[in-house]
Amino acid sequence: MIKPDYDSDFFYHWHELTVRFSDVDSLQHVNNATFSTYYEESRLRFLGEYFEMSKEYYEGRSFVMVRSEIEYLGQIKFPDSILIGTGILKVGNSSLDTYQAIYNKESKKLLSVAQTTGVWFDLNKQRPVKLPEIQNLEAMLIKTDQDG
Repeated sequence: MIKPDYDSDFFYHWHELTVRFSDVDSLQHVNNATFSTYYEESRLRFLGEYFEMSKEYYEGRSFVMVRSEIEYLGQIKFPDSILIGTGILKVGNSSLDTYQAIYNKESKKLLSVAQTTGVWFDLNKQRPVKLPEIQNLEAMLIKTDQDG
């Protein structure tokens, strides 16, 4: 996975969180499972703010995660504030690959990166369905060195 230095323009969506004491484990840092929760919350905010899918949610369609990969690059401690960037790597017929990173808000140190694949799923029919149209998709796409 790419490991970008902090750049406010790299990700389309940013979400700020303050670490809660309950996020810290007996080793006095944020537990690895909590990283998944941070990423999930940021993805949901990204989808809720920029995708007009609320009607589809009410009709029984939602994203189902089919793949998740996280790299842990540094510790997060209480009461740090963190910045979570979210963007899109790839769009398929029914799938969406997202890329995310967590940075310490103060130092801008990269603490973790994650890549997930979600499938747009009809909960009633129990099968994948075509993604709704994504407005402003080009701006949401992550630009990597391979993109030129």
